[in-house]
Amino acid sequence: MKLNEIADRPGAHYRAKRLGRGIGSGKGKTAARGGKGQTARSGVSLAGFEGGQTPLHRRLPKRGFNRKMLRKEWQVVNIERLQEALDRGKLKAEGTIDAARLREAGVIRRERDGVRLLAKGELKGAITIAVAGASKKAIAAVEKAGGQVILKARGAAQKDAEKAP
Repeated sequence: MKLNEIADRPGAHYRAKRLGRGIGSGKGKTAARGGKGQTARSGVSLAGFEGGQTPLHRRLPKRGFNRKMLRKEWQVVNIERLQEALDRGKLKAEGTIDAARLREAGVIRRERDGVRLLAKGELKGAITIAVAGASKKAIAAVEKAGGQVILKARGAAQKDAEKAP
């Protein structure tokens, strides 16, 4: 084999269409882009345009809205993460475990709008945990282990509860 004999396999290289090279080529004049206007130019972008048909985003009704300023950002903790911290001795099972104790133990980094307990994993011992929210399965799992889940009130109700003697 010599250098001048080296070549791609047949069909490995696609030969690009040569556009705009005269009428006889079949792809001359407008180079298969039609007439004038936006789509005849390079860099065209007609996002959502459906050829004159009312586009999907206009056919569907407008319903509701999301108030991003009021959206709650929960700090999610799974049961397996709690058990891991208990096994390592970073978290003690006595007393009520709340967001402050979880932060000290390194289970969560910050409290945000409250801790939400989820049911992934299994709990070996009884614990009492105070959280802002918990799934039904998580509450059932903690109670099955002999523990208790205390759901704390958030927002205005919590401020009123703190003021009351």
